[in-house]
Amino acid sequence: MSASGPSPRKIKRVEEDPNGGAGSDDDDQQDGMDEATRQALSDIDECQKELDELNEKASKEILQVETKYNKLRKPYYDKRAAVIEKIPNFWVNAIVNHPQISMLVDEEEEDCLHFLKKLEVEEFENVENGFRVKFIFDENPFFDNAELIKEFQLGPNTEPKSTSTLIKWKENMDLSKKQPQIIDARRKRGLEQKTFFSWFSDNKDPAADDIAEVIKDDLWPNPLQYYLTPDMEDGDDEALEEGEEGEEGVVVEEEEEVMDEEDDDGAGDDDDGVGNGEGEEEEDDDDV
Repeated sequence: MSASGPSPRKIKRVEEDPNGGAGSDDDDQQDGMDEATRQALSDIDECQKELDELNEKASKEILQVETKYNKLRKPYYDKRAAVIEKIPNFWVNAIVNHPQISMLVDEEEEDCLHFLKKLEVEEFENVENGFRVKFIFDENPFFDNAELIKEFQLGPNTEPKSTSTLIKWKENMDLSKKQPQIIDARRKRGLEQKTFFSWFSDNKDPAADDIAEVIKDDLWPNPLQYYLTPDMEDGDDEALEEGEEGEEGVVVEEEEEVMDEEDDDGAGDDDDGVGNGEGEEEEDDDDV
């Protein structure tokens, strides 16, 4: 809003002020300015309503397009999943290499996640209504569940809520019972106090679940980039070391060649010096 006119809040206070001193010339001028400002604000409001209507229409069309392309993506996700299953520990490596998700994973949880053979994200047919994250495990010593599912219901006309599969821990393997000790140890080390399985079971505030959004929008669309991250860095370091060694070798060889050339040049200079000295003596004898 322009600084030359009063804000809507100030306008309202002028209208409701019982001691406004109606009838003065100053009030007449103020009333004229207020009327012009009110008209300008009304015009802006009309423009904003039109924009809101257009944005609502755009959102509906975007949802339709997203729904269409989710169906088109599914065969590719299925094909990718079949290939990923051929790579041992693909998903646990992708998870522990992810800069945000890895902050949750405790050492014992990482051992458990080595049995994770498949991760899937399924959006509802109407993507606006929510999604579910599925963790599918091989048989393991930690729990009996074949899959763990966390589902988010985010419909526009309902309160967001989430639900999680009840984990059937095996005897003496319940990682949730170790959470207080794990969280206390992580707190002392200045780490994220929430852990992977405590995140999975936490459904208090689904609208603020950043980890679920990261899995859906970042890890799931392209897990390969996180699986490859350490290998790429190690490869770069090795290449750099090899390059440095190679350059040092070249420098050494060049120095040896330069030293050889200097030795040769030095010998030549000595010979020339001797020769010149003899020549000067002969010239002096002739002059005499």
